[in-house]
Amino acid sequence: MIRRTLLALALLAPAPALADTLLDNVDGISVDREGRVTRFRGLVFDDNGRITRVLKSGEKAPKVDYREDGRGRVVIPGLIDAHAHVMSLGISLLTLDLSNTRTLAEAQAKIAAYAAEHPDRPWIIGRGWNQETWGLGRFPTAAELDAAVADRPVWLERVDGHAGWANSAALREANITAKTADPSGGRIERLPGGKTPAGVLVDGATTLIDSLIPPPRPEDRDLALVKAQELLVGNGVTAVADMGTSAEDWMTFRRAGDEGRLRIRIMSYASDVPTMQLIGGPGPTVWLYDDRLRMNGIKLYLDGALGSRGAWLKAPYADDPGNTGLQLLNGTQLRNLMSRAAIDNFQVAVHAIGNAANSEVLDAIDELSDTYGGDRRWRIEHAQVVDPADFARIAIHGTIASMQPVHQTSDRLMAEARLGPDRLAGAYAWRTMQDNGVSLAFGSDAPVEAPVPLEGIAVAISRTDADGEPFGGWRPQEAVTRETALAAYTAEAAYAGFADGRFGRLEVGERADFLVLDRDPLLSNPDEIRATRILQTWIGGMRVFGGDAPAREDEGRKITR
Repeated sequence: MIRRTLLALALLAPAPALADTLLDNVDGISVDREGRVTRFRGLVFDDNGRITRVLKSGEKAPKVDYREDGRGRVVIPGLIDAHAHVMSLGISLLTLDLSNTRTLAEAQAKIAAYAAEHPDRPWIIGRGWNQETWGLGRFPTAAELDAAVADRPVWLERVDGHAGWANSAALREANITAKTADPSGGRIERLPGGKTPAGVLVDGATTLIDSLIPPPRPEDRDLALVKAQELLVGNGVTAVADMGTSAEDWMTFRRAGDEGRLRIRIMSYASDVPTMQLIGGPGPTVWLYDDRLRMNGIKLYLDGALGSRGAWLKAPYADDPGNTGLQLLNGTQLRNLMSRAAIDNFQVAVHAIGNAANSEVLDAIDELSDTYGGDRRWRIEHAQVVDPADFARIAIHGTIASMQPVHQTSDRLMAEARLGPDRLAGAYAWRTMQDNGVSLAFGSDAPVEAPVPLEGIAVAISRTDADGEPFGGWRPQEAVTRETALAAYTAEAAYAGFADGRFGRLEVGERADFLVLDRDPLLSNPDEIRATRILQTWIGGMRVFGGDAPAREDEGRKITR
């Protein structure tokens, strides 16, 4: 009886109050999906990392347990990369990186040096080469790779991830010969005048060698995630949409979450239906680790990329007559896969770059929306080249255009050559998308591009690269406002991943994910935005980058009890 009475009294006792923290004395900025800006002077958040109060100018600060003095600096929401490949980014930081090479000779020297530094590795793997940057006007060959490394297989992924470069040893290992047929959705580049493999495999053909590469060990994956997170939080990225999550990737994220090492927020899109079903089962998972991880849906590939002439176009490439790219799924396959996901309320994200691919996705969405109603938030990833007649169709069913601003500056000259002048009106057309009521979510496609959202904002508002080229901007009528660009990296990117109301804005009830900057990006020109210093990155009320400590520490605060 006494024990029962004590239990009842314990249940009636008030629960211990959560300790509140005040981020005070800041020039705060938040933005909603429409680009409407809210200014504030302080934030209060609890030990769960949720914002409990937003202080406007003139409001008296409440009594709190801890106070963080912002010293008048600018605070914005944490930036969200709406399209990235987290584990590929991390692995790229541990392997050979050719993304900064400017000539074939420079790449060959770097490959040879890397192989010499790692004599024990049975394969040399890496990524980042770009024949357009090298000025080759063609793909590199196996013989040119043999000149750097001939004693073991070498396999190097192109910068866009849609082609690979093999040396002769790798071709032999995969038994790729003149008799090997192009696989469905792929192409084996051939030497002129015959069928001999030249050394580059495009899209679906890359699996012929990918399947032979020794997979990373769990400890390699764990280290890769550490490296990826370090790079992301240092660039102000607090959340990402991970496109093409494998079961191994998911378990790497789960290990990090279980051990308290998962700092960024990850909205996952499975690499295929079996992986989606394995992880999600009857539908999308719950949010895990205080809104740090969720399996949202599936990422499908409908075509390739412009750089490898795999993007599916309605008419042949201007610089390759007779080639319209690669259709990786036929219409029936696409609709079946989209239906399989939608029937269990998984979100569908479809990679579509060429105008034929974008039209096909829109046709499928038109048909499936009659069957699968409700809030679907269909996503088109990249939407780089759109038939102008299709712009008005995108917003009809609430379809989201998930685009990457820096692709425009990287691709500009190549896109002109691939497309010719007549198709440029539908290329990288952010403002036209917006004018047609399309929701824009911006990202990087890392590791294809560096995950630097501030660079993306600078490009989005100027249509110029870091050198200010071209003067006045490339098709400048497609630039967007600073507010639109910031929204596309925050509130809109959260909405695109069904995370709205959880993070993406600095509002009561959302997570305290924010950056402390040395200037206001809404009052800066593109060069100033690029030069902006990220002084601190906070996720869920914890400092994970910058300042005097790597995380929130009570002794580092001014206590105002």
